[in-house]
Amino acid sequence: MMNVFATTKPFGTLMMKLLAGLVPKKVEIEPGTIMNFWAPMELVDENSKKKITKPVVLLLHGFCADGLLTWFFQAPALATDYTVFFADLLFFGDSISDNPDRSTSFQAECLAKGLRMFGVEKCTVVGFSYGGMVGFKMAKLFPNLVDSMVVTGTVMESDEPAAGGDSWKNERLARWSHFLLPETTSGGRKLLKFGSHRFQWFPDFVVSDFLEVMYEHKKEKRQLLEALYFSDDDDFKPANLTQRVHLLWGANDRILSLEVAHSLKTKLGDKAQLIWIEDAGHLVQMDRPLLYNSCLKQILASFYAPTTSP
Repeated sequence: MMNVFATTKPFGTLMMKLLAGLVPKKVEIEPGTIMNFWAPMELVDENSKKKITKPVVLLLHGFCADGLLTWFFQAPALATDYTVFFADLLFFGDSISDNPDRSTSFQAECLAKGLRMFGVEKCTVVGFSYGGMVGFKMAKLFPNLVDSMVVTGTVMESDEPAAGGDSWKNERLARWSHFLLPETTSGGRKLLKFGSHRFQWFPDFVVSDFLEVMYEHKKEKRQLLEALYFSDDDDFKPANLTQRVHLLWGANDRILSLEVAHSLKTKLGDKAQLIWIEDAGHLVQMDRPLLYNSCLKQILASFYAPTTSP
């Protein structure tokens, strides 16, 4: 029996081309490291002389899906007004690396190099979950590249390994690895159920196909989790970011709750704004795509609205 996700990927690729004008392009970041970007056709065509004329938006996916599945409803909605990119982070989709570095810093560096190969000088990063963590790292490492941010269902990394010793870190790692890298159909169903507020039932074959397609490179993905740093008192440390940040959250997120969003806003300070969407969970962009898109468009418009001098 064919995998439902594998068979629908060609359809998704075609629809992304027709509806958003985006096509996949594998970029060699360094020898042994290939990152797959979905980019505007005119920028992928080596014979085209077109340049970027609209504000650039980079969409970064979470830990349990690639860029195409995560942003299928958002990229077409933004493509008219923005130059949209989304990428498969390393060990997701068609992005791979033989570099042993599994940090969000390395992910951020690869994204920055790739964007500059397309001629991008400034962008807004829209990051979901793990992609939000990578986005925060991009904002810190490349403040001249990342102009502003929109994040959903995410947290910030600490700069140092977690306090509390190896036993504390191993306990948290085991908990998140078991949840985010399920070994069984029941584990996969639990992940999908907790992620979505509206969709609570999935047939066995859908869950099995999801695990088969989305959890390639499981060893490397566990290493990505191992490379994340957290600490119990991290929420009390102010964030040192210069960018404008909007938090766009699902009010019914059961993985990273609205309380987490409020804590993150406090950490980010006055420059951060928080908007939440009712009747939506962690996968808010899939639970309520039309409302999510409407909110995202309003936020992006506020970033790029012309300012008037007093």
